[in-house]
Amino acid sequence: MPTGEMTQATATAAADAGLPRTVLFDFDGVLFHGDAFALFIRHRYTCSLLSKWLLVLTSPWWLLCGLFSRRLAARALVHVALCGLGPQRYRMAAEAFADQLVRRPRQFCRDGLNALRRHQVAGDEVIVVTGCEQILVARLLAQLGLPELTIVASQLQPGWLGMRVRMHNVGRRKVQNLAAQDVVQWRLAYSDSFQDMPMLKQAGEAVLVNGTPKLCKRVEKALGRSVTRVAWY
Repeated sequence: MPTGEMTQATATAAADAGLPRTVLFDFDGVLFHGDAFALFIRHRYTCSLLSKWLLVLTSPWWLLCGLFSRRLAARALVHVALCGLGPQRYRMAAEAFADQLVRRPRQFCRDGLNALRRHQVAGDEVIVVTGCEQILVARLLAQLGLPELTIVASQLQPGWLGMRVRMHNVGRRKVQNLAAQDVVQWRLAYSDSFQDMPMLKQAGEAVLVNGTPKLCKRVEKALGRSVTRVAWY
């Protein structure tokens, strides 16, 4: 399908298929340029002397994790960065960072946010389904004037030494967590990542945002059908 916005014919076909008026948006790479939670963790290491000290002290641990899995290493670095933060202090830190982030120029995808608002005006149920952490992404969207959106996101939980990852909402977890909220069908899904294949497979129409030709070909091969491609800035 040609690059550009979804055609009216495609939208009509999806409606005729009897799918619910539910539209899913990924956040990082679709509505936000970059990885918002990774930026927050980097900010913690930059601004907190305790985090810097713990980073050096625990380096044998997270380096060992990296030998087995980059994901394990990344989780270890998150736990080190959040050491000493309980739920209230974490919320304050995450929301303060979000308030700074919304003031950065060109940090958010204007075209993506405009598309989301058009779906709202059309009466669609819009759900942001993201690997970003719940409190952080909720604050960012609220500061952008979207406080009422349904958000399905990653979750933290308190531990003995600070906040820890309870659930990382990526890949198949997105579909499972949507099902837990009785959302099992959707007309459209916007994503920029092959990791979202489970979510894209169940969509009446899969939309790739700023996808490279290689990614589009890979996704279409896995789906067994064409995808809509959009270039958003």
